[in-house]
Amino acid sequence: MNYKRVIRYVLIPGLFFLVGTLIYYCKVFNPLMFPNPLLVGTEFFRIIILQETLSDMGLTFYRVLIGIAISLVIGIPAGLAIGYFKKLYDSLEFIIDFLRSIPVTALFPLTMLFFGIGDTAKIALAAWLTTTIILVNTSYGVRHLNKSYFNMAKVYNIPKPYFFKNIIFYGSLPHIFSGIRIAISLCIILIIVTEMFIGSVNGLGNAIINAHLAYEIPKMYALIIITGIFGYALNKVASLIEKRVIHWTKQH
Repeated sequence: MNYKRVIRYVLIPGLFFLVGTLIYYCKVFNPLMFPNPLLVGTEFFRIIILQETLSDMGLTFYRVLIGIAISLVIGIPAGLAIGYFKKLYDSLEFIIDFLRSIPVTALFPLTMLFFGIGDTAKIALAAWLTTTIILVNTSYGVRHLNKSYFNMAKVYNIPKPYFFKNIIFYGSLPHIFSGIRIAISLCIILIIVTEMFIGSVNGLGNAIINAHLAYEIPKMYALIIITGIFGYALNKVASLIEKRVIHWTKQH
């Protein structure tokens, strides 16, 4: 028996359930705001069994996946180039720092102006946020490679395409995957928020806000838990891919 998994997936959730039950019966919060965890659990399993949120989860996953895919296609090549070419890095450093300092929520009106309130607006915001994260992490990975690699390439006259692919790219992978995992977490948050407030009629964010407006509080809590499981699952998949791809690093 794997005791770590038992602790992680059984004992810790059970402890949260017991603490929540204690808080409920001690009336620490208004029962209308903090319902009985047993009701939340019942609602959770009802939603799972009846597959009420299956389509909503699928649409949220689609938006997250497209946003991340766009950021990978743009962010990794751009980050490699910016990190490798010092003059390019020096020229773009201020612009990149300025753009990534703009809170993505401040771009909601601008995005709706250009793309409306459909999927395109949500995906565009997600792609903007995640591209900057992956680009910065990738360029950081290139710039912090061991300088002996560059000296070795000069001494042995290694062709640049080979050096770029097998040394620069592979050497930057730990930082790239670190950026991807951060990007996935923030992308999920952003997509959920946009589904709540940018004209959605579907998605997990829309389901949560609808439950809130209908004052179905146990259902709202259950949907929040489902969203957490959804995010955890995506990050777990990214972590497994990371371990598979960069198996040579000590931390893996």
